[in-house]
Amino acid sequence: MNEEARAQQDEPELLRDQVQQVLRHRVLVVGGLVAGLLAGSWFAFGSSPTYESSSEVLVRAATINPYATSGVSVDKQISISSERQMAGGNAVAARAAAKLGREPGDVGALQRHLQVTNPPNTLVLKFTYVGTTPKAAARGADAFAAAYLDYRQKQTAGTVNAMISGYKKQLNPLTKQRQDLLDQIDQLQDDTEKGTALAAQANLLSQITELTNDISELQALDTTPGYVTVTAEPATGAEGLGKPLLIGLGGVVGLALGLLGAWLRMVFDPAARSEDTVARALRAPVLGALPRVPEEPLLAAGHGDGKLAEQYRSVAFRLAYDRHFADRRRLLVVEPNGEGGTASAVAVNLTACFAETGMTALLVEADLRRPGLRQRLPEMTEIRPTWAGRDGLDGAPWPGGRPVTVDAGESGTFELVPGARVPHVARTLTSPATTRLIDQADALNTSVVVLAPPVLSYADALALVDRVDGVVVVCDPRTVSRTDLERIRELIEGAGGQVLGVVLHQGGRQRRSRRTPDAGRPARGVRPERPAPADLSAAPDSVTSGTR
Repeated sequence: MNEEARAQQDEPELLRDQVQQVLRHRVLVVGGLVAGLLAGSWFAFGSSPTYESSSEVLVRAATINPYATSGVSVDKQISISSERQMAGGNAVAARAAAKLGREPGDVGALQRHLQVTNPPNTLVLKFTYVGTTPKAAARGADAFAAAYLDYRQKQTAGTVNAMISGYKKQLNPLTKQRQDLLDQIDQLQDDTEKGTALAAQANLLSQITELTNDISELQALDTTPGYVTVTAEPATGAEGLGKPLLIGLGGVVGLALGLLGAWLRMVFDPAARSEDTVARALRAPVLGALPRVPEEPLLAAGHGDGKLAEQYRSVAFRLAYDRHFADRRRLLVVEPNGEGGTASAVAVNLTACFAETGMTALLVEADLRRPGLRQRLPEMTEIRPTWAGRDGLDGAPWPGGRPVTVDAGESGTFELVPGARVPHVARTLTSPATTRLIDQADALNTSVVVLAPPVLSYADALALVDRVDGVVVVCDPRTVSRTDLERIRELIEGAGGQVLGVVLHQGGRQRRSRRTPDAGRPARGVRPERPAPADLSAAPDSVTSGTR
């Protein structure tokens, strides 16, 4: 239950972290917004305005008496759907083109500007025409309404005339036959034959009367196809959303696309980017984030009270109160892939901060592939290192020679065990001399800080993990990937160590070169000439693997 409650509490934090990561891609967000505004402006100012006007027609059937409740009609029922299809057809469009003075080839273009609709439960057709000017839109709607009425009038009249012609073709033979029968009746003397002829004549007369009545009804039909109930008027404004709304809508769409692109960039970006992502990947807290400074000195903690020095002190105090570090007082400082000299600066300043708190601090430069701390730190030649004669360390075959005392300014002093290039780094780091160096932290109120090469570049750091246990990772979240951080954690835990925390820094920091010989020139005294690397063949302990 506690885990579920904790997960629910972490959800807003995760959402906030994702939003912050999305907003870090400002170029994509701003680019999408600008592109949307430009597209909206192009639609608003680059496209021609259009105007819309409508005309309505009431459709009616042909009838004898439109005011009678039961008039006779040719069309028993009007199919308004069929009428709507006919109103938008080519035949009506051709008549409308003629009324507008357009060429026959413009029929298709006129149809694309027309829309015919039918309001529900009515016999009304609404002709809506879109034109480039208000008058053109009104003229187009009226032309199509008139063309539809003319076409339907012609169709109805043609149907009535065709029916009348058909009835007359049936009537003429019957009339001629009746006249012949009347002539025969006048000549007949027999009453029986005369009666039969009169019956036939009556039958013919009935058919003639029926056909005559049908012709009379058709001739009396009112073939008016309908009435224009609403005449099109010129539009008072252009159709569409308007220029301000188009520009605003383009900006909103562009911003949404920019945020989508930033989110996709965040999802597929392998870099950690944020503090929370680094902490989750290493399963360790972020001890501090070094501020960006114009020029980062190697030893900042003892020479000022700026933001950088205070950040180092904050990290040191957090480590000092960590239970795991307080029990062992051993610290390994590493970088993921060798991003620069930040790891060496963190190791030096943390050692100075430990010395400032009253501890006896020792800094071991275990980076035997790129050593150079001794040339960059101010050495105090008049003070003999206190580590020289402790626990048989004096005369130990460490490649860098004897420890030196470093002047840390206001923080006091600490001892540095410098490194040197050796042919077999792994043998040296696993030798008894290295074990004895790190075991100096077992003394009361002492601490040992070990600077190792990048953990993913070399296996040197892993060879020291079981002796140091506590590891501080120094990285730039914008350049290191989440998978690299997870791999570092797995490697350290697999070697028997624990990640105490991570120190973040920002890329692009102007650092003093690690190989600059005059960087960090000593303030008190002059360092003697650097001794040559020790001959490992004369020191069997240095090439013999040892364990703590």
